[in-house]
Order: sequence, then C-alpha cells, then structure tokens
Amino acid sequence: MKKNLVISLLMTVVTTILLGIVYPLLVTGIAQVLFPKKANGQMIEANGKVIGSRIIGQGFTSPGYFHSRLSSAGNGYDPLNTNGSQLGPTNQKLIDRVKGDVATAKGENPGTPIPIDMVTASASGLDPEITPASAAFQLPRVAKVRGASEEQLRQLVATHTEDRQLGVLGEPRVNVLELNLDLDRKYPQTTRQ
Repeated sequence: MKKNLVISLLMTVVTTILLGIVYPLLVTGIAQVLFPKKANGQMIEANGKVIGSRIIGQGFTSPGYFHSRLSSAGNGYDPLNTNGSQLGPTNQKLIDRVKGDVATAKGENPGTPIPIDMVTASASGLDPEITPASAAFQLPRVAKVRGASEEQLRQLVATHTEDRQLGVLGEPRVNVLELNLDLDRKYPQTTRQ
C-alpha cells in the first residue's frame, strides 16, 4: 500500500514536470524559432509602435474606415473577455439589437442587401475579418469620406481579400486592420473623423 502511494506521488511529480513545464517550454521554444511572428501574436507595427494584432479584431467607428464585425467580448473587442453574446435567436434583446443595426445599415446604404456579418457578432467576439460582401457594402461611405472612387477602394479590398485556406476551409475574408492601414497610406483623410 505504502509502495503504491509513493509510486503514485512520484508519477504525479514526474508527469507534472514533464507535461506541465518541460513540454510547454519545448513547444514554445520551437514555435519561437520556427514561427516567431505567429508565436508572438502576429502584432502589426506602424512607425515603430505596435498598433494591433492581425488575429484580434478592433473596433473602427469613424465613417472614413471600414468597420469591423460587431463584438460581444466584454465592452467590445476585449481579449480578456472573449465570448459571444450567449443570446439565443428568440431573445428579444438580440432581436432588438439586430433590428437597430439593420435600420442603421439601411440608412447608410439604402436598397443594398445587408451582409449578415454587418449585423451579427462572431462567436469569440474578436473576429479580425469581415466578408468581402461586408467590405463592398461599406464602399460608398468610405469612398465619400476619403475622396476616392468606389472602384479604387474595390481594388484595394480585392488586394486584401484572402481566399479559403487550402482552397476549401473557411470563407473568403478581409482583415479590417490591414485594410484600414493600407487605406490610410493610399487615401489619407484630409481631416480626422
């Protein structure tokens, strides 16, 4: 009995050290060597300053920028509180919010079908990407503020549209932060919004 207890305790200590310390450090070290940018959060820098991450969404509210997908993470885009709204499709609070968002979108671009990701949040609440349809829906507003043609911005969106991974996984998508950074470089706003 005592021998079994000692063996159990030793196995617990050994596996804790191997799987709780050695293995994570080994995997982290390999990731740092082989994929340093990805292992460190895919940070995006501008003028030597980190301004965001390629894989965590940010809120953009100015009319001169493409807007991200809605976020239910904390007070919006909170990486420490990732979560969807947890509201079911029959929840009145969700229905009212979506109706309000649809009305706002219709006012922005009347007569144009509203892409679903313009009025729904992602499961994590931190989705950094929108659909090409969502970007296209926002073209008139952004073009007007930026003084660029819709066709110029459509080409910019096309250069930032990523296809399905391996040709079958996911959907085509546009990273909003990268698109807006390129938008600032190519079509700067004359006044800050």
